[in-house]
Amino acid sequence: MVLSLFFGGIITAIPVVTGVAEGVSHQNKQNAEAAELAKRMIKFHLDVFCDAKPSVRDKVHGMTVVLKNDGLYLAPKDDAGNPLPTANDNGKATHPFMGFYIDYPDPELHPDTRGLVSTISLDPPMLNWIYMDKETQELKYGNRTQSREHIVGPWDWTSDEPGSGLTLDEWEGFVAVEEVNEKGKLTGEWTMYYDHYDNGLKGKVEGRRTLECRLERRICADEMQLEQNQVNVKTRGNIGVVDQSVRK
Repeated sequence: MVLSLFFGGIITAIPVVTGVAEGVSHQNKQNAEAAELAKRMIKFHLDVFCDAKPSVRDKVHGMTVVLKNDGLYLAPKDDAGNPLPTANDNGKATHPFMGFYIDYPDPELHPDTRGLVSTISLDPPMLNWIYMDKETQELKYGNRTQSREHIVGPWDWTSDEPGSGLTLDEWEGFVAVEEVNEKGKLTGEWTMYYDHYDNGLKGKVEGRRTLECRLERRICADEMQLEQNQVNVKTRGNIGVVDQSVRK
């Protein structure tokens, strides 16, 4: 009688122990996912590194990414040591890329795709999606309506520590392309493209100078992080709300 009760105790205890272990494992997984999400939402700027010949690389090397005219352009950093872009010709500073990762909310076209957003304005606070135009292969920014028909991810970072290189579709295929004016003449202004098909942007940028480059994440300073956190609070982290706050 005692022996049977003893084995009965063991038998009934096994599911309890297993359930506790599964619960701990699930909680650990949730904690890891939460930590990873928090890590992905750290805000960063994008700086350009180019390995071309010195006489060529200086045209883009060390510049930073800014947002204007629906595209990702390159701008020199402030000579005073400020790592943000210098003022433009009108004396008004262009808006620096200041972004983070978040899932793209479109299960039909882009299921489980990690997207990338950037502020386009801090006052009022506004966010836009970063995407590759599927026709031109230019990197652009826009709201969900503007971006959903294009390549919106998956965005990530390189496997090196601290994962400084930006990637799209698991590759650093970024190319700086010199702009041309309406007469087809080079302007000296550079914008970012993505060599999606690894063919040198064939048929997309003929007659324009191109430079393969690496976009490296530079974590925002504390005060910039604070400003960006205010954006997150105002948008409540809800992409539907964010979409209402961006350009239509």
